[in-house]
Amino acid sequence: MRWFSKASTQAMTAAMLAFFAGLNYAASFPLPPTGQDLIGKVQNVSAKYEDTLLDIARKYGLGYEEIIAANPGVDPWIPGEGTPVTIPTQFILPPGERNGIVINLAELRLYYYPPTEDQVITHPLGIGREGWATPTGQMKIIEKRAKPSWRVPKSIRQEHAAKGEPLPAVVPPGPDNPLGQFAMRLSQSQYLLHGTNQPWGVGMRVSHGCIRLYPEDIKTLFPQVPIGTPVKIINQPYKAGWLGETLFIEAHPPLSEESATEGNNLTPLVKAIITAYGDARPKGTDIREAQKIATQQTGIPTSLAQALTYNESQPLEEAQHYAAHFMRVERALSIQQPD
Repeated sequence: MRWFSKASTQAMTAAMLAFFAGLNYAASFPLPPTGQDLIGKVQNVSAKYEDTLLDIARKYGLGYEEIIAANPGVDPWIPGEGTPVTIPTQFILPPGERNGIVINLAELRLYYYPPTEDQVITHPLGIGREGWATPTGQMKIIEKRAKPSWRVPKSIRQEHAAKGEPLPAVVPPGPDNPLGQFAMRLSQSQYLLHGTNQPWGVGMRVSHGCIRLYPEDIKTLFPQVPIGTPVKIINQPYKAGWLGETLFIEAHPPLSEESATEGNNLTPLVKAIITAYGDARPKGTDIREAQKIATQQTGIPTSLAQALTYNESQPLEEAQHYAAHFMRVERALSIQQPD
């Protein structure tokens, strides 16, 4: 991170807080029933003269990469008065148990399932950049601090010293503190969920491995999450899920280090589709269309096919046959591009 002077940081922070004062775009949705996976809806707005896409993204609880991917060809800094802007506030819930906090690194997004409420809360994230990747795995919240001090790790001090930007050993609470006003420590104790004094980095890979949220998001999330809450961190660029009897796919760019080593490997896409079908019989699923959605990587859930629910008259072996069919197209998907 770039180390700004105290005066400049205070001025920027005050300006940003003034701009967003009174705005409360809580991303809380009713939890869909088992077998249903979509929340929210896509919105469309017109940019104002003074807007940037980053302004619009923060207003609607989105990160930088999300708003850019959903609006290809729109200038992020000067979209222009009246320019149509797509607001991608519809999401497929991550696969697996709906419990605690689930973070999808490829999506740059957090999902929280409050233990006593039938709802899901979701926020955009900033995560570790290449070389400082945020780890995946099962963890839990072990500590919570308001107005935290930042004890700067030796590795980060060395990195900044080499750039001629020395950092102190401890940064006290206040506007110069990169942790913001609230921090929650994970059981891999060098990693935190925290706020930030540089909110423009939310929705990007900019940290040394910690997970940052907008100041207004961590402020509302912090009191809701008890110590001991499980935290599952996954890395799934492709998700598949159901709205009614329609299958949707949501595709995000794989992390850069994966793209460098694996190229256009869509095996995770096939697996996501198979997982979504479960015991249902795939009928008319267009693999080429699935590939097209995956390569466009807009981050917007896009409908793919109708499903025919598995029932007793359909042998389980037949359902498994369809699943095997998807696995056989795996190699073709990984090397072919859509027309």
